[in-house]
Amino acid sequence: MDQGYASALPGSAAAMGNPGMPNFIKTNGLILNNNTMERVNITTNTVGLVFKNGELKRVLSKGSHWLFWGERVQRFDMTKAFAPEQDLRTLLAHEALASLLEVVDVADNELVLVYQDLRFATVLTAGKYAFWKGVGGYRFICADTTQLEIAEDIDRNLLNRQPLYPYVRAYTVESFEKGLLFIDGKFDRLLESGNYVYWKNNTSTTVVKADMRQLGMEILGQEILTKDKAQLRINFTVTYQVVDLVKAVVHNKEFEKQLYVLVQLALRAFISNKGFDELMEGKQDIADAVKSTCASKAETLGIRLIDCGVKDIILPGDIKEIMNHVLVAEKRAQANGITRREETAAMRSLLNTAKLMEDNAMLWKMKEMEHVEKIAEKIGEITLSGGGNIVGQLKELFSK
Repeated sequence: MDQGYASALPGSAAAMGNPGMPNFIKTNGLILNNNTMERVNITTNTVGLVFKNGELKRVLSKGSHWLFWGERVQRFDMTKAFAPEQDLRTLLAHEALASLLEVVDVADNELVLVYQDLRFATVLTAGKYAFWKGVGGYRFICADTTQLEIAEDIDRNLLNRQPLYPYVRAYTVESFEKGLLFIDGKFDRLLESGNYVYWKNNTSTTVVKADMRQLGMEILGQEILTKDKAQLRINFTVTYQVVDLVKAVVHNKEFEKQLYVLVQLALRAFISNKGFDELMEGKQDIADAVKSTCASKAETLGIRLIDCGVKDIILPGDIKEIMNHVLVAEKRAQANGITRREETAAMRSLLNTAKLMEDNAMLWKMKEMEHVEKIAEKIGEITLSGGGNIVGQLKELFSK
């Protein structure tokens, strides 16, 4: 720069438009009017990028700077991620800018968890990202989503929150349940109660759960013919528990339906081989027989039979009417038998009394006086007519 001209450096008299100086400056052999220059200030934790004709010219740090004709500046907060309007790859070709940035390149099969000041901030998908160095306290954890399992260094509390939740499969097995994990249609392992999370990728995962508590099953309205061709309708109940979930679900299809058919067939087989009267006398025998028949077969389904029972035996209308007649006849016969027994006992008692009275005149007289007393209790008044002895007349009334 010629010493005969004013300096174009920021802060010089010419640059400040001092009235005592020329209204132009000369730099690198070019004469510029100072009215074409603009002064900008860059604050703390801010970076300015100066562009001219869409091309990055220089990087401005904290302080006061001058922009020449045709230049414009973009300011960026260093406490936030670098998100320029221009293509990031093109900007990173500028060495001064690249030295200030930490670049995170995320592949198609990756997710990057971003922590700022020890707090989770966001998740990055496939692409190229840049963050300012030295400000914000950034930390990055890369996760390979081609793997089904989620690494231990990722906080499980973040997996059910946005923005990470859309990339996660979550399953819950309750305290009274167990689950089976299938990967790509193949059984993998048994899951105890708890929460399980896996990356959402092209690997298919399915969790099949089952209730491990005691369960009840109703077998209703079974119309069955007995051995003597009487038609019955039976309601039956079964209490069972799943003890081997792998055997029940993996080795058998629809184990509950199989158990239903198993008990149904055993119930029909037992009743069809028994007469009507036998069944009416031993309802508990039905339950015991069905349980003993089905217990071992239920074990092949991974099920333990706990109890069986007959809830109802419903008779058809004609059989019910016959049974009512039989019941009435039985009760009448029982009543007649009781009456005859009482009459016989009474006659026997009279016979014994007569024999005693026959052998004992005093006993006869006492019995006679007992009847006279009963007759006297029924008499309201006594009328005597004629003369004679009153005592003799009374004697004639109460004696032969």
